[in-house]
Amino acid sequence: MWTTEHSAETMAAPEVVWRVWSEVERWPEWNADLERAELSGPFAMGSTITMYQRGGDMIELRIAEAVEPERFVDEADLGDVVVRTTHRLELLEGDRARVISRMEISGPQADSVAPQIGPELSADFPQVLSALVERAER
Repeated sequence: MWTTEHSAETMAAPEVVWRVWSEVERWPEWNADLERAELSGPFAMGSTITMYQRGGDMIELRIAEAVEPERFVDEADLGDVVVRTTHRLELLEGDRARVISRMEISGPQADSVAPQIGPELSADFPQVLSALVERAER
């Protein structure tokens, strides 16, 4: 299994961060890699998110877990590997919170494929988290 994790601190309330997460159609406003994003169903376990990246690639995710306002988990099944990203909030002192994105790549081909695709897929985590926090704090 391959993993990576990035985080950013915020003064935004957990409910506000959850609102930014759950408004999938608005993700391109704070995720520069996306042209558009669509949610099929409610922002809840079992629903799917389709992300259309700038340049034409499309990624389909399934929401594997959603616990408002604390975390949600999305999964992309790529056949021989599964990319699972956990987005969670950790409460800190002084009305602050840490927003964390953790990616795990597992499956029969994870040892050979993940070291190549993992860094590519997670390269924008710092920028996306920074933009998410900025959006939530507005």
